[in-house]
Amino acid sequence: MGQINYYTEEGLKKLKEELKQLETVERPKISQQIAEARDKGDLSENAEYDAAKEAQGHLEAKIAKLKEVIANARIIDESDIDVSKVYILSTVTIKNLKNGATMSYTLVAENEADLKQKKISVDSPMGKGLLGKSVGDIAKIEIPAGIMEFEIIEIKR
Repeated sequence: MGQINYYTEEGLKKLKEELKQLETVERPKISQQIAEARDKGDLSENAEYDAAKEAQGHLEAKIAKLKEVIANARIIDESDIDVSKVYILSTVTIKNLKNGATMSYTLVAENEADLKQKKISVDSPMGKGLLGKSVGDIAKIEIPAGIMEFEIIEIKR
């Protein structure tokens, strides 16, 4: 039994699309490469065949892992999210107590994190530091340069 992970509907859809791509496009492509390499004769000295077989092994492992993740995925019902504390899918506005800068981030599952979209992983140091905090709390977050303090200004879903 794998670890249960929570996803938005959009996030789970992306995983399923990636799996479909691997199974319907990548898998046949590698099978074709193996067949072409096999047609070239002596397999004992055939680097192309070895490389294709290795790529196939990596692909099958990736497919198996993705299937397990999808099997253990749970969709988060965004209407059930409590906004009194920071949880996954909360959008939290924080103020850097050192320089007064404010910023907003949405906490998401590891594979949905995208800093450009201001989506940070709940497993990141920042995400872990913010989880469970309420408005007015101070989150002390350890970064390579030391400890930064952020005040929780607002929590939305």
